[in-house]
Amino acid sequence: MCFNNVVTDTQNPTSAHTAEPHRGSLGSRLNWLRAGVLGANDGIVSVAGIVVGVAGATTDHLAVLMAGIAGLVAGALSMAGGEYVSVSTQRDTERALLHKEKEELKTMPEAEERELAGIYEDKGLSAELAAQVARELTAKDALQAHAEAELGLDPDDLTSPWQAAWASLLSFSIGGLLPLLAITLPPLSWRVWTCVLAVAAGLFLTGYVSARLGDARARRAVLRNVGVGLLTMLVTYYVGALFGVAVH
Repeated sequence: MCFNNVVTDTQNPTSAHTAEPHRGSLGSRLNWLRAGVLGANDGIVSVAGIVVGVAGATTDHLAVLMAGIAGLVAGALSMAGGEYVSVSTQRDTERALLHKEKEELKTMPEAEERELAGIYEDKGLSAELAAQVARELTAKDALQAHAEAELGLDPDDLTSPWQAAWASLLSFSIGGLLPLLAITLPPLSWRVWTCVLAVAAGLFLTGYVSARLGDARARRAVLRNVGVGLLTMLVTYYVGALFGVAVH
């Protein structure tokens, strides 16, 4: 059996796979999408809690608007900054691991090739085939082969702190705009209930999408998501009402 001939196509050996997404890239895209949905969810809940709380304290339209804008900007920047720091730390760790692997490939190439063969043996290949696979992958791109097999990393596709920061900033802002607009655009007597309904709808959507992306039960995720959002608004509204001020 030859490793190069495990997958064949009588017309074009590569055509069958050129349109197929690789599992790594597909998983990465799903993770980014899930992170975006969760960022929007945080924006909805955080800003809704602020504006409903202020609405419980005062009927001043400008005060509610300013509090909502401040909460949206502060929350978005906080999310972006936190994501940047977190992903930067992750990227530094990935680079350190790749550097260590590169040094080991330089100083002990035979031992590293045996280690790679052992990994494929553990996955079920015969010793002969595992050795052949390790030899051919090492000849093609040793660092790539070892990074993927040992570390689960793609040296050419490391996480990007700036991309993560901008994604968090954008998703939180989009989510936060929903309760902000819902409580500032309607008439005074409708604003709180309009905000509650808009937030419930938004959380229903983010809960459903996040559940589908994670292959979880949508009903449970939606109920949990909407329940937490409604509880947040209920608590913050009455906290605001306790410290309410009369506006003349």
